[in-house]
Order: sequence, then structure tokens, then C-alpha cells
Amino acid sequence: MEELRRLAELAGDRGLRICVAESLTSGRLASTVGAGENASEWFGGGVVAYITAVKERVLGLVPGTDPYSPACAEQLATGALALFDADVCVTTTGVGGPGPEGGHPAGTVLLGWATSEAVGHRSFVFSGSPDEVLDATVEAAVRLLAFHVETLRPAGPRRGGTQEGISPIRSGAPGADAAASAASRSAS
Repeated sequence: MEELRRLAELAGDRGLRICVAESLTSGRLASTVGAGENASEWFGGGVVAYITAVKERVLGLVPGTDPYSPACAEQLATGALALFDADVCVTTTGVGGPGPEGGHPAGTVLLGWATSEAVGHRSFVFSGSPDEVLDATVEAAVRLLAFHVETLRPAGPRRGGTQEGISPIRSGAPGADAAASAASRSAS
């Protein structure tokens, strides 16, 4: 996968730590990212949190959050970013199929992302078998990781501030306090 090669090169060259948190993809994303060249230098790891209670306990998902929502994807990203003390995180959640779940159609995918500077999500609807949906999700997640590794400000990890067009990490958001604390530590 060309994007994985690009991600590995960018993360290695920039000295950034990457992590992932997965629900929908059940470890496929971590396995793919971990296969990148010199991954031991830049891949901090991944968490597979399939049931909601684990998402809440391990990654700071606010109880009552729809597990198929943008809020869930973003909260998982900020929680994992703090857990791994990483620079860039991407998360996967959604409905792989074959049928709908929780009122959401099969193929509904949300990728959360977080950096030390901001948090956000991307929404997709993929068609095909459950395996095809998962493969498309992993490919999209690797592309999103590479994008954020490439666009994170080059002055170094955990710089604080915001980038135009994306929301800064908000105090009180799961993982935000830990990410802000890490940002202030590295700034001193």
C-alpha cells in the first residue's frame, strides 16, 4: 500500500509517534500500520475497544455517547492520543454490515483523528461485503494518518495552538487535559 509507505517515511523523518484506536476494524488498522517500515520507531501502538464499556474505561468515552457517532470517534481519538502520548491518532468506528446497527446503515464509517493541536472526524459510507467495508476503512484511515503526519506543524510535537478550519482540543474533552499537559511539558 503506497499510503503506508508514505506514512512510514513521513512519521520516521519527522520523528512523530502515531497511534490508533479501533472498534469497527478490530485490529486490522494496527496490524496494517505496524507492518510499515521501521514501525518500531514511530508506531506507539493501538487499542481495540469493541464493547462500549471498554471504550468508556480505557479511552474516556463519555457514557451515553452513541458508539456510531462523530462524538464517539473524536473522544476515542483524544483518549488514545493521551494514552499513548502520541502526536497523531486515528480511530475507527461504525457499522461494517451486513445489516444496519443502532439505526445506522451498513457501511457507515467514522474516522476520528486527534493531534496535540486539534481533533475532528471524517464520515464515510462504503458499500460491499463486511470485509470490503473493513478494507476500505483501513485504507481511508492510513490516508488520514499520513495527511495529519504531513500537515502537523514541523516545529516539533505538541506545540499547542490551532490550525485554520479545525477545532482545537477543548478542555474537558476526554484526553484533552492529558494532551494539554503534554503540550505544556514539551513547550518548556
